[in-house]
Amino acid sequence: MIEINASELVIVAQLLLSSILGGAIGFVRERDKKAAGLRTHTLVCVGSTLLMMISIFMSVKFPGSDAGRIAAQVVTGIGFLGAGTILHAGGAIKGLTTAASIWVASAIGLAVGCGFYTAAIACTLIVLIIIEVLHKVEQRYIREKDL
Repeated sequence: MIEINASELVIVAQLLLSSILGGAIGFVRERDKKAAGLRTHTLVCVGSTLLMMISIFMSVKFPGSDAGRIAAQVVTGIGFLGAGTILHAGGAIKGLTTAASIWVASAIGLAVGCGFYTAAIACTLIVLIIIEVLHKVEQRYIREKDL
């Protein structure tokens, strides 16, 4: 029989929380038929969580190592992933919100990975409000006047 200790349960719980938070953002993007949806946001969030946990583990196992180094590279890598979602077509730029949502999903994952749960949950709720409410505000008050 496999025995799981308390620290291993925390690891699993962190990864599950990350998948839920990233999945919530991805669900909204998927529902709106955006290029990056449920799977992408969930994978980015969970992957960022795991990389943050590895970074912290490495700094404990190898004193003097830089715990922020992996996290910094995650931010850079996600920037490239997000850049791939931005398109310039017919004088319009599309995909900026998708790129930003991928970037913030990564930040949420990093927060979960270092145990900053309240901030990760609060950020997810704020992101969902921004995506839902500000989209409606833009449609009603900004884009309507541009036509």
